Amino acid sequence: MKFAVASWPSPPKTKESKQAALAYAGVLTVMVVAQLFSFEKFIPLIEAFGLPDGVSGRVIAVALVVSSVLALPFLLRMKVSVAMRYLSMAAGWVVALMWVVLTVWVNISGVVVDNMGLLGASVGLLPGWWAVFVAAGMGILSAWASWGLWPTRLERSRKK
Repeated sequence: MKFAVASWPSPPKTKESKQAALAYAGVLTVMVVAQLFSFEKFIPLIEAFGLPDGVSGRVIAVALVVSSVLALPFLLRMKVSVAMRYLSMAAGWVVALMWVVLTVWVNISGVVVDNMGLLGASVGLLPGWWAVFVAAGMGILSAWASWGLWPTRLERSRKK
């Protein structure tokens, strides 16, 4: 199997995993469009979370947006190389993990912010434990899509 040749993905394991991937792609698309719509205000919003020393809110904001866009080819089952499919799948995991960490941080650190930032700075969403559950739901959708749409077919050897 060549990693640099674009190919169509293998069929999904189940219909539900394909639906989970499309749902997660829809959530990521809405989030990234809202974040990019007011990106100049999104960076200071992430910096206002009071992240520990050495963690740049600017880098986190850019990583969230780039990872969200990179996750879409895998979730939408586009014709890309196997290497890109793995990278795209991992980007979906990174987005969910980063949002889980950020939402938990905001809730336990005691920092006071007016907006959680899930939909960028243009739509104000108050922080709370609900955001942790939304981010965890994103992680569940990502894991479900990854399980059902694994980039390469795993062949099992059969002994006769």
